[in-house]
Amino acid sequence: MSRVVMVTGVSRHLACRLAGRLSADPAIDRIIGVDTVPPARADLNLLGRTEFVRADIRNPLISRVISQAEVDTVVHASVTATPHGAGGRTPMKELNVIGTMQLLAACQNSDTVRRLVVKSTTAVYGTSPRDPAIFTEDMTAKALPRSGYAKDAVEVEGYLRGFTRRRPDVNVTLLRFANFVGPFIDTPLTRYFQLPIVPTAFGFDPRLQLLHETDAIEVLRLASTSDRPGTFNVAADGVLLLSQAIRRAGKIAVPVPAPAVSFVGRAVRRSGVVDFSPEQMQFLNFGRVVANDRLKDVFGYTPQFSTAAAFESFLTGRPVQPVLTEAVLDAGESVLARVLRTTAPHAAPTTASVSSIRSSRRLRHG
Repeated sequence: MSRVVMVTGVSRHLACRLAGRLSADPAIDRIIGVDTVPPARADLNLLGRTEFVRADIRNPLISRVISQAEVDTVVHASVTATPHGAGGRTPMKELNVIGTMQLLAACQNSDTVRRLVVKSTTAVYGTSPRDPAIFTEDMTAKALPRSGYAKDAVEVEGYLRGFTRRRPDVNVTLLRFANFVGPFIDTPLTRYFQLPIVPTAFGFDPRLQLLHETDAIEVLRLASTSDRPGTFNVAADGVLLLSQAIRRAGKIAVPVPAPAVSFVGRAVRRSGVVDFSPEQMQFLNFGRVVANDRLKDVFGYTPQFSTAAAFESFLTGRPVQPVLTEAVLDAGESVLARVLRTTAPHAAPTTASVSSIRSSRRLRHG
């Protein structure tokens, strides 16, 4: 029996690289990449023997693509988190929710589909001050997401549960990914840490759990090439506090009072620099941490990068230009020393005062 894999959203970063990895697998006869726009010219070499089909999964005609190619594995990786990239919130919701409905209907009516892999997000757990320290796959959100990507993902998972009841013969793998970082991937979070001045919510220092892009691609590849049914949190080991991440990036944090957070978020979003949605701003208040034991023990994969190592890879691979450079720190230490000599002419600068600036040089390790 021939192996035919279809990947949706193939013009995007992860799906494009996944298709390229699958094209190197001799056990797969055909790889079909589906998207509404063609891949970027710079990515064409990554696709290998992937056959690009320009199609919209919101259109019922997607079923014809599946039937004509006799697809047996569908990887749904086109759910997007960025309204700006999708052309606005309404097109984004249509692509995420209506597109998933049409795709699942096509898979349900197919006689050849035997495996379905769906890319979801840990944002389905929401983010609130009442959250547990760690979410497991069996838990639900304390406060259901009310808008944006997180709400779309909750709806997508609801339709997927209905599909599994109607087609129990299809192996379904649901992957809830943590926030992606890495040297190449471009997300609202990576752009956030590239801002010269990083706004934070006053009085909050959330825990961040990340995932390196290469770990994400490998998990998708494994799910696409073997039966690993179930729901899995896909996240790296360990966490970083937001304050730690900002220091390691050499950026300056600017705490914003809670009533102004929404205003700042809208201003940044309108600037086009960071497509940061309201639920992502909420994430930077409370953070989110999930257990990855099921990924390791049942799925059979241990992320190669910890959260700290993934963030370091993002910093060194980009690289993110720090605002607090060595020159700035040296100048600050010199100024502080002169001020202390002026205000206390008979006393040497205190070791604690000067060393507090010197310690800032170890931003990447603090």
